[in-house]
Amino acid sequence: MSKAAVIGWSDGAIIGLKLMIANPGRVSRLFAFAANSDPSGIYHLSDSRMFENYSQRTRDEYEKLSLTPGEYDDFLEQMEKMWGSQPNITKSELRNLEHPIWVAAGDHDEIVRRTDTLFIAENIPGAGLLIQPEVSHFSHLQNPQEFTEDLFRFLRAH
Repeated sequence: MSKAAVIGWSDGAIIGLKLMIANPGRVSRLFAFAANSDPSGIYHLSDSRMFENYSQRTRDEYEKLSLTPGEYDDFLEQMEKMWGSQPNITKSELRNLEHPIWVAAGDHDEIVRRTDTLFIAENIPGAGLLIQPEVSHFSHLQNPQEFTEDLFRFLRAH
């Protein structure tokens, strides 16, 4: 079985961490941008104008592209339940990770608390910490060139 590099943003980064925890033999390395370890690691999303704008964008795209365009509110309700109860990644689980991992975030992340980003990075042995300047949780949208360059730098390094 071959190992895969995993690249994840936000919930995708959490999935990457959970995948490495549950199946360490399947993942060779992880670039985890804007992950949190538990629900206390995120700010109240209702306080973020940026998230409000992003939420409107996702609503518009969901209604345009989904096979169930009238069910966005149900989808969002399920997502909010998930954000309120997951993930639950422990210090012990992080300390058992062995593969190359970069924990990345924007220096103006309005969704994930910096303390939680640091908790994740500090508890993974040998993890790299990347704080991108002048971007938020949505770095890949705000500065796609920088995001892509950092991602390729990670892939070339490992």
